[in-house]
Amino acid sequence: MNGPHDLGGQHGLGAIAPERDEPYFHADWEKRALGITLSCGAFGAWTIDESRHARESLPPATYLAASYYEIWTRALETLLTRHGFVTQTELDAGHMLEKGREAKRVLMADMVAGVLAKGGPCDRPVQTPPRFVVGETVRTKNFNPETHTRLPRYARAKLGVVEAVQGGFVFPDDNAHGKGENPQWVYTVVFDGREIWGEGADPSLTVSIDAWESYLEHV
Repeated sequence: MNGPHDLGGQHGLGAIAPERDEPYFHADWEKRALGITLSCGAFGAWTIDESRHARESLPPATYLAASYYEIWTRALETLLTRHGFVTQTELDAGHMLEKGREAKRVLMADMVAGVLAKGGPCDRPVQTPPRFVVGETVRTKNFNPETHTRLPRYARAKLGVVEAVQGGFVFPDDNAHGKGENPQWVYTVVFDGREIWGEGADPSLTVSIDAWESYLEHV
């Protein structure tokens, strides 16, 4: 979707100012936010793609005014209520009022290290051969879905060159909405800066993205 998270090339948001020696967490509550989000993700009720879409779907004024982990917790509230684990009334009250849905899995303390080490691999076999080859010029599609997508706004309807075929991966646009994994080939596509940003862009600049096969068209 075209949401507040998709900021590439947008004006008026100020310069990027990396924090020197930035800590992992700026406050203790952020540690707790990370732990709660990972623990709830282990319930098995939603996918990582659905959780991303929940964050993207926050109202722009809320999203842009929130810190990183505040965005996580606000989206988690959406997921927990959507899947029946809590009610909005309970969130407002700050405690349980009725028995909600039971989790398929509960992440216990002694399981955390192993679960984090395992991660959540999303590479999958694809039954058809790749449609595009390294060195080929391709065009990204021009669409503006209300649903989840990993194709950035700034890279739509642009000409680029396939730099690598990365393999088959879960298609997030479907997986975010309960339509199955439907894996596709993923390609690294490189764009000239002027193709992305237009006249006046730094001529030495290039931008690369990882694009699922259905995002691309032959030229």
